[in-house]
Amino acid sequence: MSLLRPILRKALTHLRHPAAVDDLGSYRYGRILAGAFFVARTIERTTDAKHVGVMLPTGGAFPIAVLGCWLAGRVPVPINYLLSRDDLHHVLNDAEIDTLLTAGKLLDHIHKNTAEDAIPDTLNLVKLEEQKFKGLPPLRLPPNPGDDELAVLLYTSGTSGKPKGVELTHGNLESNARASIEHAQLNERCVFLGVLPQFHTFGLTVLTLVPLLLGARVVYTARFVPRRLVELMKEHRPDVFVAVPSMYHALLSVKSAQGDDFSSLRYAIAGGEKLPAALDEQYRTRFGVQLYEGYGLTETSPVTNWSTPDRHKPGSVGPTLPGVRNLILGEKDELLPDDAEGEICIAGPNVMRGYHGLPELTGQVILNMELPGEAQPVRVFRTGDIGKRDADGFLYITGRKKEMLIVSGENVFPREIEEVLDKHPAVGASAVIGAPDPSRGEVPVAFVELKDGAEDFDPSEARNFCRQHLAPFKVPRDIRVMDELPRNPTGKIMRRALTIEHDAEAEA
Repeated sequence: MSLLRPILRKALTHLRHPAAVDDLGSYRYGRILAGAFFVARTIERTTDAKHVGVMLPTGGAFPIAVLGCWLAGRVPVPINYLLSRDDLHHVLNDAEIDTLLTAGKLLDHIHKNTAEDAIPDTLNLVKLEEQKFKGLPPLRLPPNPGDDELAVLLYTSGTSGKPKGVELTHGNLESNARASIEHAQLNERCVFLGVLPQFHTFGLTVLTLVPLLLGARVVYTARFVPRRLVELMKEHRPDVFVAVPSMYHALLSVKSAQGDDFSSLRYAIAGGEKLPAALDEQYRTRFGVQLYEGYGLTETSPVTNWSTPDRHKPGSVGPTLPGVRNLILGEKDELLPDDAEGEICIAGPNVMRGYHGLPELTGQVILNMELPGEAQPVRVFRTGDIGKRDADGFLYITGRKKEMLIVSGENVFPREIEEVLDKHPAVGASAVIGAPDPSRGEVPVAFVELKDGAEDFDPSEARNFCRQHLAPFKVPRDIRVMDELPRNPTGKIMRRALTIEHDAEAEA
């Protein structure tokens, strides 16, 4: 079923309840509801296109835009406002977008980064609200899309090649939102703190749709400023905070931060990239806060696994959500037993419909498998990640298939090397890639970001540090210092950018 009608019912019964606070103001559920109906009517009068672009900073306007699209029977396409000019053109063309919901300075950004003949019609939500969002517009029976109908088109961050449009259905989003609520035992009294962009699948599902379905309150901020995040925690006392590990690392730089600032958190959730054990330990010792690692992908709507206070093991991303299955497959796509390492695959109602306009690529990542106990073949998504599942159902990520190095015939995963480097007292963050080597095939090369004040870093000493914890063939050949590691808008380190930089230096 669609989330639209349950969310609208919740809003109608919570009209005066606070729904969101952002950098520009606050929103009650009545304002969200009225805005969505006005946006729907404006969309219907503006375009006949099936897809409607949404380019908005993280905040309370985003749910208005998404609900307005659904009320109008359209598919919202959240767009990353940090895309390059070429990638922005690709997304607009690939999704056939002729109308874009946006606001504020992003209007100027669109005109600067889009050729004149390619600029879509722009609907400024701020002006729409100033002119028309007064009282409720005429209400009407909202549509009730089926489970298989397209709900949203999300474009991946484009770490390799052009961004791909991931087609998520109403059934995908509804199942994942409800499973997240059940898994974590969330309720309408929960307060969420959100800084992840809402064009990202975690920001859409966990920080937008889940709170709306509950009738809960979300505190949004559009820019990640560590001191500002700590201030928001003090002021609003959130129960749930979702961030990537690099953000948690940056919060440690706020010298005035103390344990009481984080004491309201039931869930400090880390996802999107590996959670270094050293970072987890720092939060426990300095703030008394346990970081709960989770796992998910855009293609799985996104959450598949999530550690909770009563189900938590160090180094694991936790058990699956209700209705979701982790399958570990071998080289011949055979099911592997517990504790065996292989490719992580996901089965469940949260698995995407496919990649937009890319049937061959969809066929490469979606399997129809006959599984024990199932009368019909089951759709299974290949994540490309390598891991294992223990006898208790806890999942461990050990590497990525495409990132795996083969050094003198031995498989080497960057994650293992990064875990060691992150324990070095001078290293704040690290990333490892493979470099060609005529005698060994590949060798690991490391890039590190230093902690504040770590001025006497010696790469040779760091390599000796690695030798104490790693097999000789896993020790990085080179360790290079960078002011900042390249990251995408959600804070995830982009290894492809490091590979390009390394290749360019090698050719120079």
